[in-house]
Amino acid sequence: MKQHRSLSASRRGLIKWGLLGFGGLMIAALPKAVSAQSSGRTITFSADDVGILNFALLLEELEAAFYAAAVDSGQISDSMELEYVQVLGAQEAAHVTFLRSVLGDQVLFETADLSFNSSGLNAVLSDRSTILNTAVTLEDLGVHAYNGAGPSLTNPTFILAAGSIVSVEARHAGGVRALLGRSTTQPDSDRLVSDDDLVASLNPFKGQAYDELYTPGQVVAIVGSLGILNNPINGALVA
Repeated sequence: MKQHRSLSASRRGLIKWGLLGFGGLMIAALPKAVSAQSSGRTITFSADDVGILNFALLLEELEAAFYAAAVDSGQISDSMELEYVQVLGAQEAAHVTFLRSVLGDQVLFETADLSFNSSGLNAVLSDRSTILNTAVTLEDLGVHAYNGAGPSLTNPTFILAAGSIVSVEARHAGGVRALLGRSTTQPDSDRLVSDDDLVASLNPFKGQAYDELYTPGQVVAIVGSLGILNNPINGALVA
C-alpha cells in the first residue's frame, strides 16, 4: 500500500512538473484565438512538405485552443481530471511552439489568424462528458492525420518533427479514453471514416492492431463537422 501511494505521488509530481514546464505556453498563446469571432481568412495548404507540416500545426492549434477553453469552462470538476486536461493542453501548446520553430519563416498562418465559432465551441464544452469525448475525437484524429500525411513527407527534419508528436497524440487518446471508461485503443465502431472510404494505398494493413490512415481531406471534413473553426481551408493538400 505504501509503495502504491508513493508511485501515485510520483505521478502527481510529474504532472505538476509538466504544468510548470508548459503551462505558460498555453496561457500566453491562446486567448486571442479562442475569443476571435470573425469568419477568418482562408488557409491554403499545398501538397508538399511545407503544406503538410503547416496542416499538422493547424491541428495542434485546434487541440491547444480546445483544451484551454475546456479548462476555462468550469465543466471539469474532478481535480485529477482537470489537472490531466491542463497537462494535455500544455503539451499541445508545446507542440504548436515546436512546429512553428521547425517551420520558421515557412509558417502559413499565425495563431491570431484562427477564428473559432462561439456556438460550436460552446456545444463541445457543454459538460464533462462532451468535453472528454471531443478530446478523444481530436486526439484520435491527430493520430490518423499524422499517419496519413506522414508517408508523403520527404524532409528528414519534418519527418522527425511529425514522428515525435504522433506517438504523444496516441498516448493522449488512450489516456482520455481511460478517463471515460472507453477502450484505450480505437475500435472500428468509433472511427469517423468507414472502411469503404479509406484510401486503399494508404491502408495495406487492417485490424485492431493497426491505425487507419486518413487523408488531409478526410481530416478537414471531420474538423468541419465539429463546427468550431470558422476559417475556410483549401489547397491541393486537402482537395
